[in-house]
Amino acid sequence: MKLWKIVVPLLALALALCACAPGGAQTDPPPTPEPSQGADPAVRSWNDVSWDEHMELEYAQSFSVDYYGDFKRVTIDTETYLVVPEGVDGAPFLDMPEDVTVLRQPIQNIYLQATAAMDCFRKLDAMDAVTLVGTDAPGWYLPEVKEAMEAGRMVYAGKYSAPDYELLQASGCGMALESTMIYHNPEVKEQLERLGIPVLVERSSYESHPLGRMEWVKLYGALLNREEEAKAYYDGQLERLEPVLEQESTGKTVAFFAVTANGMVTVRKSGDYIAKAIDLAGGVYLPRNLGEGENALSTMNIQMESFYHEAKDADVLIYNSTIEGNLETLEQLIAKSAPLADFKAVREGNVWCTGKSMFQESQSVGEMMLDIHNILTQGHGADGSLTYLYRLT
Repeated sequence: MKLWKIVVPLLALALALCACAPGGAQTDPPPTPEPSQGADPAVRSWNDVSWDEHMELEYAQSFSVDYYGDFKRVTIDTETYLVVPEGVDGAPFLDMPEDVTVLRQPIQNIYLQATAAMDCFRKLDAMDAVTLVGTDAPGWYLPEVKEAMEAGRMVYAGKYSAPDYELLQASGCGMALESTMIYHNPEVKEQLERLGIPVLVERSSYESHPLGRMEWVKLYGALLNREEEAKAYYDGQLERLEPVLEQESTGKTVAFFAVTANGMVTVRKSGDYIAKAIDLAGGVYLPRNLGEGENALSTMNIQMESFYHEAKDADVLIYNSTIEGNLETLEQLIAKSAPLADFKAVREGNVWCTGKSMFQESQSVGEMMLDIHNILTQGHGADGSLTYLYRLT
């Protein structure tokens, strides 16, 4: 056989193989992207992650925390957040949905606009994570915040509707912690996100159970890697409340209210956490069946005539000082609205007032329940043992 009859076919085959590869040479297939550091090498897609471990919650309904190794998936209402451990750069997983907000630890230089959340940082001894606030110094009642602002460890960075974007960027803001008020200014949330500042919207005020509201301390424990401290604090509060929760109702009626400048009465709705806290403390909240299902607001204004009809025979009145300021005497209360002089609790001296700091101390619910229980069981003798309530004389 002639040699060319062998060589020509082989040469044609070689040319065909070279033509299959760019540049005339065969190439290897592109490498499969590796998952980020800290992720399981077997997992390459968000959809393949198994969130098998879950934070145990007893009363909170508005958030959840799931775990995959050191990664944490936080769900708040319809929003999803991925807490990424320190040292993981780039996209944590492939195919992550665009609506998942990434929070990278350590979460520092937080811009805190949701004032009620500050108490959780206090209880976790983690106030150093907050360096920017949305309420200026005169609006704070927490002494630790006032001290931090005086020392320059916290600075005012503008209110929720008009943050100081340049200051937030220059400070390396790691997260904007907003209340639901931010939804009234969606352009602000969008601008923060365009600047690379993740936004977490706090919804603890939507918890209808007072112990669920307190349990939000566990969420901040997860964000700050202080789950054990958060659980220990929360369990300690439940232990203190256990004797109160186990007792039967005293049957005594309690109204929680404030009088506005125009003479209207601001009351909590029957499904609000304050109303439930009164019931859990052994009282019966008045007015009953008020404003349920109307809207998401926890308070409503009613005419004094309606309040008189519902609460004139209440055993105890608690005046909410956070709306119109503190009172010291029964005369000051009656000066706000003369019909209050006819109320049973006013005649008997069973009118109590909240301290102005109570609603900035979101973890105070347990102490307030203890205060109310002491008032219901000890009457005037509870004066010396109360934390957040004091009696008008």
